[in-house]
Amino acid sequence: MTKGNPSKLIMRFALPMILGNIFQQIYNLVDTIIVGRFVGADALAAVGSSFAIITFITSIIIGLAMGVGILFAQFYGAKELERFKESIVVSVVFIGGITVMLMVISILGIDVILNMFNMPKELFSSSKDYLIIILFGLAFIFIYNLATALLRAIGDSKRPLYFLIISSIINVVLDLVFVINFGLGVRGAAYATIIAQGVSALLAFIYVVKNVSFIKFKAKDIRISSTTLKLVIKYSVLTAVQQSIMNFGILMVQGLVNKFGVTVMAAFAAGVKIDSIAYMPVQDFGNAFATYVAQNKGAEKLDRIKEGVKSTIKTIIIFCLVTSTLILIFSRYIMLLFVDKSEVEVIALGVEYISVVSIFYVLIGFLFMFYGLYRGIGMLNMSIILTIVSLGTRVILAYVLSETALGARGIWWSIPIGWALADLLGVIAYRKKLGKQWSKVAKYGVEA
Repeated sequence: MTKGNPSKLIMRFALPMILGNIFQQIYNLVDTIIVGRFVGADALAAVGSSFAIITFITSIIIGLAMGVGILFAQFYGAKELERFKESIVVSVVFIGGITVMLMVISILGIDVILNMFNMPKELFSSSKDYLIIILFGLAFIFIYNLATALLRAIGDSKRPLYFLIISSIINVVLDLVFVINFGLGVRGAAYATIIAQGVSALLAFIYVVKNVSFIKFKAKDIRISSTTLKLVIKYSVLTAVQQSIMNFGILMVQGLVNKFGVTVMAAFAAGVKIDSIAYMPVQDFGNAFATYVAQNKGAEKLDRIKEGVKSTIKTIIIFCLVTSTLILIFSRYIMLLFVDKSEVEVIALGVEYISVVSIFYVLIGFLFMFYGLYRGIGMLNMSIILTIVSLGTRVILAYVLSETALGARGIWWSIPIGWALADLLGVIAYRKKLGKQWSKVAKYGVEA
């Protein structure tokens, strides 16, 4: 990524990531559709609200892997392969340990977690069953995300796509078998997901071990220096903090939504799923941009980063305008994927949610670009600040506006307002901190 047209390079790298994450979303999207259509609105609400909880927990692991992926890309761009290998060893030990800890604490504390976020009594048992099964698969999340972070750091975004296509097909087939044929309900959806995740993790691990030749390890490579440990902790923890703050804010909003009852919960669950698919491409484009920035920073080609910013803005505007238009036109038909046409109130609320939020997809597109930019150059604190502004505004406004005549509609409007404020801060930081001070950005530090 240090040579050639920035737009083409980023797009070529992002496309497999976009397709891959679409397949990854299929895990929970298929769970939601099949459960909603064949089990009922209560089951849809249980899986949807459980998804918010599991997303928060897995976001910590995914954030840790994303963070070290940026460090991997910088070492790769600078051609410091020995430090690259050492950072892999440190990452396996550090992130693996955190994954085990999260799995144990989450499973033992599942009742406390469900009560904390106002899970309705009628959904408590099914949500608990779903979550416990999914939580046992956190090790697969760790293996897959660390392996793919490594592959993407060296410019290979295609292999993770292949692994996810295979596992997504397995997930769809098992969902149909477990939920419809065996009648296992939400537990069947969870079993299908965890098995599919295990397959993708195994495939990613085998490929890295057998095919990434320059990171073959010898006994002397198995070491942990304090310098590399500090870098791994800084990049992984700060990115994980950003991801977990983002998803914790979403989880707090989910807790608020739960107070409005099953109908609103079901509509919100479907709306959030639609959002996650609709703006996922710009999220992945932001992640691809982070790798582009990191490699060029490692190669000390800072002018190319500024070129990349301009081309990324154009791409985001075009894509989000098209996506918003399509979502608005087909919102009712999309909702019918999730619930039967007899669920009139759920459909109406879901369409209302989509009509408010989808207009402003371009705002979250810019936000993902800023996340990628600041992660890629090592200004991880700025990514965290943007997340706090975006989610903090969203949570506060959601609680305030929902107490007015707007009711649940106040939650819908809090989302784009949070995006807009964070974007404004991102622009100010770019102009003041980076626009005239690129030479002050340290090679691997946050700032010189």
